[in-house]
Amino acid sequence: MARNNWVRNTVDRQPAELGKPLVDPADWYPADVAGSDAWIYRLSEAEIAEVEAATAGIQARGLDIMHITRDDFPLPKLGAVLADIREELIDGRGFAMIRGLDLDRLTKPQYAAAFWGVGTYLGEALCQNRNGHMLGHVKDIGEEYGEARGYMTRAHMALHCDQCDFLALACFHNAKTGGNHLICSSVALYNEILRRRPDLAVALGGHFYRSRKGEIPPGETEPWVKQPIFGFHDGYFAARGVSAAIDLAQKLPGVPPMSDLEREALQMFRDVALELAVEIPLERGDLFYLCNHVTLHSRTEFEDWPEPERKRHLLRLWLSTRGERPLPPEIAKRSEGVFVEGTVLVAPLDVE
Repeated sequence: MARNNWVRNTVDRQPAELGKPLVDPADWYPADVAGSDAWIYRLSEAEIAEVEAATAGIQARGLDIMHITRDDFPLPKLGAVLADIREELIDGRGFAMIRGLDLDRLTKPQYAAAFWGVGTYLGEALCQNRNGHMLGHVKDIGEEYGEARGYMTRAHMALHCDQCDFLALACFHNAKTGGNHLICSSVALYNEILRRRPDLAVALGGHFYRSRKGEIPPGETEPWVKQPIFGFHDGYFAARGVSAAIDLAQKLPGVPPMSDLEREALQMFRDVALELAVEIPLERGDLFYLCNHVTLHSRTEFEDWPEPERKRHLLRLWLSTRGERPLPPEIAKRSEGVFVEGTVLVAPLDVE
């Protein structure tokens, strides 16, 4: 087994303020990631045995994945490690990998249960779509990008954030070619834009309209939300991605047109984010976690395997820390998943 080089980032975060450079442990560049494996925690045989035993206990009891709690999934040794990883996500570099689970020893239902069980140590699972999926599936089902959410297609996806504190991915199968997972430090992105064009960095601290794409919670009526791209609250920084939802909002009644400066700022965000993105190779069995408030993510276009059982398939969780990291209210309100009238929560083991 490879040596475990996991180590916490020791940079001290300084209070964040719009228009000033950020000093933050989540400020990293591609070379910092590609040249290091300090962000990868490699499980020991004893820790793997703990996960497999806890998973077997879930299976023996016949528990539905969605009903697994932390008490149902005892991890005497690994639990302390997960607490460390959780802190690193909240107030450290903002991403982490757990490597070592062997899918030759776990079925898909067992792997899904293990993924959920480990997730209970990091946060509380959230609903990911109007269909009530608590366990999501990143898998091409033949939809066209723009007509369906990007994770249901094989298309390239722009760097973006999800509606949660932590995004969690579990790699069940990789694509035949492509489908590379990409991440970017939104802290480094802010600092880089501030260095090159301070006026655009400040402009991105203003409020931008985003379409809700029909996912409107009960009791609310507006088809859009307003959020800063670069947000600041109680000395903490939090970023949102620049996605198609901003362009779609421009077509909604009551949404004012963007200024030329705002459009220029959004384009610079897109361009510099691609410069700062780094590929994160996912191996079968890997569990990958990131903090949406300081880390953007995407993936490249891919070609899939022809066999249905080999298709690229990542399991996904959206996790909430219930406010442990201070957030601007406009971002906090839209970091608690998706819920619409009539939603019934489910945790499917696959998607069609």
